[in-house]
Amino acid sequence: MSAPNGPRVLLLGCYELGHPPLGLAWPLAALREAGLDAHAVDLAVQPFPAADAAAASLVLVSVPMHTALRLGVKAAARVRDLNPRAHVAFYGHYAWLNAQHLLAAHGDSVVAGEVEPVLVALARAILAGRDAAEVPDVSVRGRLRRPHLNRVPLPVPDHSDELPLPRYAGYIQAGRRVSAGYVEASRGCKHLCRHCPVVPVYRGRFFAVPVATVLADAGGQVAAGAHHLTFGDPDFLNGPTHALRVARALHGEHPDLTFDFTAKVEHLLRHRSLLPELAALGCSFVVSAVESLSDRVLARLRKGHTAADVAEVLDVFDQAGVALQPTLVAFTPWTTLDDYLAQLEFFRTRGLVRRVPPVQLSIRLLVPPGSALLEEPDAAEWLGELDPENFVHRWRHPDPRMDALYEHVAARVEEGESADQPAEETWEAVRALAFAAAGRPLPDEAMPPAFRPEPPRLTEHWFC
Repeated sequence: MSAPNGPRVLLLGCYELGHPPLGLAWPLAALREAGLDAHAVDLAVQPFPAADAAAASLVLVSVPMHTALRLGVKAAARVRDLNPRAHVAFYGHYAWLNAQHLLAAHGDSVVAGEVEPVLVALARAILAGRDAAEVPDVSVRGRLRRPHLNRVPLPVPDHSDELPLPRYAGYIQAGRRVSAGYVEASRGCKHLCRHCPVVPVYRGRFFAVPVATVLADAGGQVAAGAHHLTFGDPDFLNGPTHALRVARALHGEHPDLTFDFTAKVEHLLRHRSLLPELAALGCSFVVSAVESLSDRVLARLRKGHTAADVAEVLDVFDQAGVALQPTLVAFTPWTTLDDYLAQLEFFRTRGLVRRVPPVQLSIRLLVPPGSALLEEPDAAEWLGELDPENFVHRWRHPDPRMDALYEHVAARVEEGESADQPAEETWEAVRALAFAAAGRPLPDEAMPPAFRPEPPRLTEHWFC
């Protein structure tokens, strides 16, 4: 709870895919453990706290993803209007990627990496009237510092300022919705995919969260009504032995709890022997960044898998009885129209339409400042100017048909989402658009039957 006249430190979360926000809960726990007066508000589900913003000495804005950043700068502007003297700091992956622009136009400091001890040190400095530039690993105007990547002791996340779990994304299985919680067993990632926002921050490092900490966080959310947990790790199988320890311990304490996680195709194939046990421990589905079925595009993104690997991992998951939910980057500077059509037909004929939400068909490669893609030797051939207010580098496809198709697909997917149309209907509309763009007749083939039963899923789709 905040102090009677408002908290001295206010944390603002903006969006974490509908999950209970760990981007707030972990820093909040660290600040309170340090004896600091802090309060957190998740703007995704709560109104902007005008009175608290007007009273706070330090406002910390959590921006772990691009959507959160776009909302975060608007929140920071409201803070500035109400409280010009407040120190506004942005933290998270997208804070680091966009540090120069944020410091020039929207905030006073930026923190990234293992942020908790840095935010505590920053809070102590600001509340004592000291300059933020004195705090190690804090970036300020004119002085950019690398993300803090030392292993840190993590408290149990503090979810006490959040709304009840039913206000967040739920879990649906066999038509029944239950409340879902959100935990992490590790932070960072040991891989170097060129388009991933984790890479410029963690640079191939990851840190395991102690099993006891994960269990304590999970137990609190189960007590609050969670029947399902999402592991939000960038890759749950970065440390497969640790992941299995966590899953076994979680199942031992909560045998009826289901869970999902995210992992690379490469890891899922390498550790396929773990899938039957993970399924027995409660894993109901896995999200994997397939991204593309073009080996050329996959090589560009340095994903570590091929199109043949995708077909193989789908077979592995069918045998294990676990649903695989692929995510895509459907439009890149290297994706051809033939690639796009082949991808549509692959998922369609495999009966995976309900496991690839239509929004995935409209995902366009995001190239933020600081992206590893900027180092590509041919970047000048496709990369456009930086649009700092939208936090992206613009790019244009060498085939104008692909940019036009993107616009049409994005509009059609948004229309389908707004009208709550069945996924199959939107998929068929997108398929028609793609064949029309290629100047080919639409094959007169009935939609293959979707897998039964309906695959389990969260109520909010995964995207960047």
